[in-house]
Amino acid sequence: MKLIIRLSLFSAALLLTGTLLAAEGTAGTPATDPVAKVVWHVDFSDPRRLSAMIQNVNNMVTTYQNKLEDYDIRLVFLAGGIRFVTQDPLKGTPFAEDPEYKKRRAELIQRLQQLREMHDVKLELCEITREALNLAKEKIIPGVTPVRSGVVRIAELQHQGFAYLKIE
Repeated sequence: MKLIIRLSLFSAALLLTGTLLAAEGTAGTPATDPVAKVVWHVDFSDPRRLSAMIQNVNNMVTTYQNKLEDYDIRLVFLAGGIRFVTQDPLKGTPFAEDPEYKKRRAELIQRLQQLREMHDVKLELCEITREALNLAKEKIIPGVTPVRSGVVRIAELQHQGFAYLKIE
């Protein structure tokens, strides 16, 4: 009788362990998800911060590539971040270009495009921000995917197992 109870307890423990492992697998844990997933929150308008972020993303991509790991990196632009995905000076808006950004715009946009083209980093823009500024869709640089709400998109990606990063 004791042997049957022990075997039943052992079976129950195995069943519970299997259930917990299956539940972890559906949560997109790194152990079960072979793709490193990261979302960067870009709601600032400081070109120095963007430059630092781009360097961090490049370092991240290089690290994943050197380790032969797959990755899915997203940059979600909203609020002040919109200025980095358009050539428009955004005059009369809270995000209008300043002399420092005007000087660096071409270089920063080129670096963002290189991330997208060479490393498949996805650039996404909040449509609520774009519409609030009355900025035509045609004024957004090529390759930027519109999303309805930047903050909702970030929350969705986090729910899908993306790590959240923001440069300070």
